[in-house]
Amino acid sequence: MNGRCLFARTLLLAALALQSGCGERIGENPAPPAPGLPEAEALLGLEFTPRERALMREDLAEQRAAYLALRSRTPANDVAPPLVFDPRPAGFRPTVADRPPRWRGIAAPPRPADLEDLAFATVGELSALLRSRRVSSLELTEMFLDRLARHGPELACVVSLTPDLAREQARRADRELDAGRWRGPLHGVPYGVKDLLAVRGTRTTWGAEPYRDQELDETATVVAKLEAAGAVLCAKLTLGALAMGDQWFGGQTRNPWDLEQGSSGSSAGPASAVAAGLLPFAIGSETWGSIVSPSMRCGVTGLRPTFGRVSRAGAMALSWSMDKLGPMARSVEDCALVFEAIRGADGRDPSVIEAPFPYAPRPDLRGLRVGFAPAAFDTAGDREDPGLALDRAALAALRDLGAELVPVTLPQADAMPLSVILTAEAAAAFEELTLSGRDDLLSQQGRGDWPNIFRAARLIPAVEYLQANRLRAQLMAEVGRMFEGIDLYVGPSFAGQDLLVFNLTGHPSVVVPDGLDAEGHPRAWCFVGRLFDEATVLAAAGAWQEATGWHRSHPPRYSASAAGAGADALR
Repeated sequence: MNGRCLFARTLLLAALALQSGCGERIGENPAPPAPGLPEAEALLGLEFTPRERALMREDLAEQRAAYLALRSRTPANDVAPPLVFDPRPAGFRPTVADRPPRWRGIAAPPRPADLEDLAFATVGELSALLRSRRVSSLELTEMFLDRLARHGPELACVVSLTPDLAREQARRADRELDAGRWRGPLHGVPYGVKDLLAVRGTRTTWGAEPYRDQELDETATVVAKLEAAGAVLCAKLTLGALAMGDQWFGGQTRNPWDLEQGSSGSSAGPASAVAAGLLPFAIGSETWGSIVSPSMRCGVTGLRPTFGRVSRAGAMALSWSMDKLGPMARSVEDCALVFEAIRGADGRDPSVIEAPFPYAPRPDLRGLRVGFAPAAFDTAGDREDPGLALDRAALAALRDLGAELVPVTLPQADAMPLSVILTAEAAAAFEELTLSGRDDLLSQQGRGDWPNIFRAARLIPAVEYLQANRLRAQLMAEVGRMFEGIDLYVGPSFAGQDLLVFNLTGHPSVVVPDGLDAEGHPRAWCFVGRLFDEATVLAAAGAWQEATGWHRSHPPRYSASAAGAGADALR
């Protein structure tokens, strides 16, 4: 077989399988392939001679039989391929100092007359109150459970409350704190997790109707690490079905700033709950914008760590080479506190790479070289974005803090074709859903929704997937060279292809609110760091955040005095 035939063997087989099984469910056993190679070639953008087609037919039939045999043994979602993505380009040299993190000293504020006035307190403030014993963990837990029950239904941000577990963990935290045993800054602090993280004894629904009653007999590493840090789990929070958007089997999760608007996704519930003061922090996930987008929409601070910094064991897999878990909270330092608790290897996720986290707050940004793409802030450009003035003001504030702004150019090649990596991996992760026909149970059935994406992905050839990853390696090298001259990069949350590029390369990002637009909706921009250098990017974002103060805004509807409809129970 000549080179062209070998290159196209998998492509043609996939097309033949679709053509010969027209009108039948993928995975069933349709009749043997009918003549139709020219049509398959046209579908896949190839052209062969009659002799080449004749030579391929028997081989394609054998390959088709092999594919059907593989489909009969589809692994569960938690079985990862033994091909582990490493975000470090060739020649990568770490630049991070190996020392422990240092935290901003926060004095315990007075205990308020109404405990609900702490609904929008930072993790640092709550930690100081707990350690001083001015409030108890159980008191905080009951207050947040009550707010979740009152406001959760209106926002459609809660899948399941975990009151029994929360009270048990809170009472244990209080006993330990009363005895003088302090586990760290998260000890006794309530939180929630996106419902793609397994917690033994609860449902883990992945936001999707086919899995609404699913219970997994494991607890995700991130949840176990937070329990070890003394944090108190109060709720499993919503995500768009199978980690897309803000539509889940219970409806659409709402933006607390504007109930006519969805909270964006897919970390829809974590963003909505934190923004409304229903929890101090939550764990979200990002593959391609699922922390950045809802953080921007709801006005919270989010950290997408470097790929490989946080174990994904016990988390729903969407893309083994792009999925990342990270915190969503009120402030940058809150995210840093949570990140310190959840980072590091666990022996379950082979993608985790150990690296130090020498975080320390900064009073200013003197000595930092901050890259930016001038076109993203150019009023003369073609960007029609109501947040442009806010982004330009945010950039000016960086300069006022002493940062040296360095114009940079991001890779110019179109990154969108590389999104085939995510699509192929997601279709493999949910092959059972497609082959069984249960994808029909998902409420979203449009062209851009998972059922159609998964079906179309059956025609992505292995060769093209590998070629995309080879181009990804080139992209990683280009971005690595860009960071050689700067300490971090800043830009609007959705400028150009930044979001896709940095998710493909695995770089860490901190999204922070930078104001409210004319309609009173939050806006945000992003700080992107060097690989494994969360310490620098968090410190820089924190200095900017403290100077500008936008993170202290919250939706008035959910202040302590706001009345909310009661809820007897949330399943």
